Amino acid sequence: MKNKFIYFFLFLMPCIIFAQLSEYDWQAPLSKTTDTWHVVPLNTSIFEKTKDDFSDIRMYGITEKDTLEVPFVLKSSAPSGIEEEITFKLINSTSNASGYFYTYAVPVEQAINKIELSFKNDNFDWNLDLEGSQNQNQWFTILEDYRIVSIKNGQTNYTFSNLVFPNAKYAYLRIHIKGSDKPMLASSSILSNKVIPATYITYPTKENTISQKGKATVIDIDLKGRLPISYLKINVLDDYDYYRPVTVSYVTDSVKTEKGWKYTYRNLFSSTLTSLEDTGFKFRNTLLNKIKIRIENYDNPALKIGTIDIKGYSYELVGRFTEPAQYYLVYGNKNAYAPRYDLQQTGFELPSNSTVLVAGNEEEIKKPIVEVQPPLFENKWWLWAIMGIVILVLGGATLKMMKEKN
Repeated sequence: MKNKFIYFFLFLMPCIIFAQLSEYDWQAPLSKTTDTWHVVPLNTSIFEKTKDDFSDIRMYGITEKDTLEVPFVLKSSAPSGIEEEITFKLINSTSNASGYFYTYAVPVEQAINKIELSFKNDNFDWNLDLEGSQNQNQWFTILEDYRIVSIKNGQTNYTFSNLVFPNAKYAYLRIHIKGSDKPMLASSSILSNKVIPATYITYPTKENTISQKGKATVIDIDLKGRLPISYLKINVLDDYDYYRPVTVSYVTDSVKTEKGWKYTYRNLFSSTLTSLEDTGFKFRNTLLNKIKIRIENYDNPALKIGTIDIKGYSYELVGRFTEPAQYYLVYGNKNAYAPRYDLQQTGFELPSNSTVLVAGNEEEIKKPIVEVQPPLFENKWWLWAIMGIVILVLGGATLKMMKEKN
């Protein structure tokens, strides 16, 4: 009986392996493993067929007798690190004919590179200098004629009052806001920004159209496929100051009608397009293929739009391969949940230099054929004939009973 059970289990093993893979729609064979740890970069073609949160991505290995699930960690080129707030003390707040001065005492153990200022003033446009000193006698310039702005009215609500500069170590910092308007400083934060910036992949666009609708500029962008996007920059050709509300949305559904395609949009983010900041917009990573940008011009002339940069993070799987097998990257399962592996726990250190495994051409996973049993009577006339016979039999039996009773 024991041997029969083993033979029966071995007979079912290929079916179990196939059943696991058949839950997914697509697979891509991976190149041969040479070590325990490998990195598998995700090709852009995968994003067209995977879930928004990538929870349906798996790696399986197939041997003659077994199927192996590869534990992995999904990594991206998103920014990493921390932004630490530094303890400080505002020791002086004075003014003279040239403007207003704020002096801070700062511990010199840590380099700082960012100061966040908040004012009670609703509208201002000031230039300032930032200086550093070790003894308050000799001052060194860190920022000169640095511009901060706040605009709040019925059309715009925009504030730019963060000072960003290279790492600096001084016992004292002094901010000199130039001009006669009195700043009403609400709060200050001095930060040590240790964030490693993100690295991006630039994605080409398939088609861009710019149109004017009333007092708004509308830009429709068609990407080359469904891609993970987290950065957008609108390059404006005008050289004057501008502050325009901007809303970016993306297509979530589409229906073809007699008049063409009709799209359903969802808001991605809203912000202000301004000449003061030239860094572009960063937002949550989103899989999308069509974008609509709406710039509100109000009574201002429309901006001259140049190129539009669209970028996203790169993604890769860092996996642990324990046995020789033919490994596959599989994806495309709407019912899949995100896997839970020990490697994903906080504090688990991954190797820094792992060999790359290349994913080959994707293949559609064949599903088991389900045979549909045809109905006993495919022609409806058979049903009518049977119903007629039943009616005749019942009618005859009824007449016979009535005759016998009479």
